[in-house]
Parts: sequence; structure tokens; C-alpha cells
Amino acid sequence: MGETLRPDESPGLLLWRATLNWQRHVTAALKPLGLTHVQFVLLASTWWLTRVAGEIPSQRRLAEHANTDPMMTSQVLRTLAEKGLVVREPDPEDSRALRIDVTEPGAALAHRAITVVEHTDQAFFEAVDDHQALMSVLRTLGR
Repeated sequence: MGETLRPDESPGLLLWRATLNWQRHVTAALKPLGLTHVQFVLLASTWWLTRVAGEIPSQRRLAEHANTDPMMTSQVLRTLAEKGLVVREPDPEDSRALRIDVTEPGAALAHRAITVVEHTDQAFFEAVDDHQALMSVLRTLGR
């Protein structure tokens, strides 16, 4: 059996701690906008897919894009629809599927929230000297 690592030598624990710390910062930044972190991810993903990529994604496609659980995605999208930020409409080609689109208020909020989160990320990650190396590691780990 291998040598027991000290907590500050465990990459998994350090990643866990960094992730929780980053999530706290993002959650606090989004609170004044009335969005949870997962609501932001799904709203921003909907905005990006519909307004930038030119898709009207299915709920499943949105969950795949955001890498979120399909059931949780459905629940969060229901909440975003109740807030008037997205619309969920039956897919004319598949009656079992829902197509998701962002509303004008949803697009405006997504744009504001993306800016807020980008500034939060910039402030949080400014402690890292080699930004390119960090991005390379995150891309590798995110596969």
C-alpha cells in the first residue's frame, strides 16, 4: 500500500477545496441577479446555443452541452420558465422532447450574469501566475 499523503498533498482534496471556494464566490456574485449557480449555467448555455450557435436545443441537448443531469436540468428549466427567462415548447419532430429558447428578458439577464461571472472568475484566478498552464490542466481534467 502507498504512503499516506498529508491533506495538503492530496490533489483531489485540493481540487475539492478550490472548487468549493470558487463556487462560493460565483454564488455570491449571482445572488443579486436572483440566479443560483446551476440556473446561471443553464440560462447562459441556452443563450449561447440559441443566440450564438443558432440552435433551438432540446432539453437533452442543453443538458449535454452544460454537462448537467437531465432530470435536474428539467427541474431547473421549469423554474427558469416560471421566471419568464426561457420557454419550453414541444418539439414538432418529437412529441416526447421539449425545445428550449431564451426570452428577451432571459437573454438580457444571461448577458449581465455572464459578465458578472467572468469578472468573478478573473478576480478568483488572478492568484495563478501561469494562466495558460491552468487552462491546459482544467481542459485535461474536464474531459
